[in-house]
Amino acid sequence: MYQSVNPFTGEVIGSYQEFSGEKVIEIVNETHKAFLDWKQTDLEERSRLMHRLAEKLLEKKEELALLITTEMGKIITESVAEIEKCAWLCRHYADHAASMLEEEGMNSDGTISYVRFDPIGVIYAIMPWNFPFWQVFRFAVPTIMAGNTVLLKHAPNVFGSATAIEKLFLEAGFPEYTLSNLIISIGQSDDVIANPMVQGVTLTGSQKAGRMIASVAGKFLKKSVMELGGSDPYIVLK
Repeated sequence: MYQSVNPFTGEVIGSYQEFSGEKVIEIVNETHKAFLDWKQTDLEERSRLMHRLAEKLLEKKEELALLITTEMGKIITESVAEIEKCAWLCRHYADHAASMLEEEGMNSDGTISYVRFDPIGVIYAIMPWNFPFWQVFRFAVPTIMAGNTVLLKHAPNVFGSATAIEKLFLEAGFPEYTLSNLIISIGQSDDVIANPMVQGVTLTGSQKAGRMIASVAGKFLKKSVMELGGSDPYIVLK
């Protein structure tokens, strides 16, 4: 059992039961089935749903911002800005995904050479607590617009935000299992990565976590993207 605790008051604001291995396998399989249909959905429909998701974010901006602040302690003005940024991201990819995904002709010695962007399947993401909505949206929105479906394993202290994100996608009209929330431990991640239905994994977190996840991804020959540690060190003087 995981608990979300208000870091300011110490109050428990949510409890979440860890998923069983059987339930995880079921969700992975359903997310793969959703991919088989979603990849056939035309970009116009994907864009329509993504614009609707942006509208949902803004409709519930105050409610979602309060959830962020209560769950992980960010000041409310920053939480509101995070939700607004997520809505902007949805609209950006809704408006520009078609041009980003256009087939590109290439010059070469071959008779015909080109670059084509095809969806590859289910993408598994392990996300951090510090930007509980933005970190998820910045990976999930372009991934879904490209025709993939996604699995989300969020940081344990923000499982409330993860649950809210999954609900938002459903309320916006996305097919069930387009984005699937997993309430699991890091230990269970190995099984998710190993699952043949999962085609890629991405993590934002520490170098230690990155080594662990990348080693499993390498073992099972899964595509991976790792964002590890910070890139902007600074010195605080008196």
